[in-house]
Amino acid sequence: MNSSHVTNLSTKKLQNIKIMSLKKIACIAALSLSAISSFIYAGSAQAISFKVNTGIAAPNGTTDKGAFSEFTQLPGTTTVDFNNGQAPTTGFAKYSFENGQKSSVRSDVWAPAGANGEVNKTNYLAVFNGDKVTINLNNHLNYFGIDWGAISPDNTFSFYNGNTLIKSFTTQDVDPVAPIHASQHGGEGNGYLHFYSDSSNDIFNKIVISQAANGGGFESDNHSFHLGTDRFTGFDPKSVPEPSVTLGMLAVGGMFLGKRKNEKLQSVRKSN
Repeated sequence: MNSSHVTNLSTKKLQNIKIMSLKKIACIAALSLSAISSFIYAGSAQAISFKVNTGIAAPNGTTDKGAFSEFTQLPGTTTVDFNNGQAPTTGFAKYSFENGQKSSVRSDVWAPAGANGEVNKTNYLAVFNGDKVTINLNNHLNYFGIDWGAISPDNTFSFYNGNTLIKSFTTQDVDPVAPIHASQHGGEGNGYLHFYSDSSNDIFNKIVISQAANGGGFESDNHSFHLGTDRFTGFDPKSVPEPSVTLGMLAVGGMFLGKRKNEKLQSVRKSN
């Protein structure tokens, strides 16, 4: 094999390596851009998420008033506890009953339990059999929390922006993950539900609490509202890298591939 043949082989190897490297870079770039597009699309879609936990004791430390949100004392958060025996009809959150004879604020054994399953001795909001309660808000919210107790079939929470439904949650979504099963409720599920906007597209100004006909009661207490038009910063939902971060990762990946390409080229040169 003469020197010119060796040179031609080396040149072909170098060309093949360059082509393969460029293909890898292009492939990674395409995947990264696809991920960025998916992130942007997901961010623009309307959605509300929820987390459920046990909640905490009342701000004064008492445990016989049901569970409260960890964000009760966060600036911009207001809590309605129904302890005065009424649902507000004025102010920033206005409650209206479709059928006040069925649904009401009351105090009995079915009151949502405390953070450790304690008996709640205070008033709570109950919605019954085919009835609903609408909460009209003066401002947009990005967070709403409730102590949801004695979870029964066909309970539904619906979030609206004006008359546009953003998302609904039902018993079937929540009951399987309820962390408390209170003995005073015959083991039925209880928990503190945190509903929060996933983006500024998901803010809401109306909440409808409804109970299907022939279903059990819908018991809730200690409603916490957070005013805002941005994603609620009190939570840390599973994060997705921002597009700028993804682009940065792409740049680092390109540098890494460039380094690997040079190492391979130097190795080929030495072997020839």
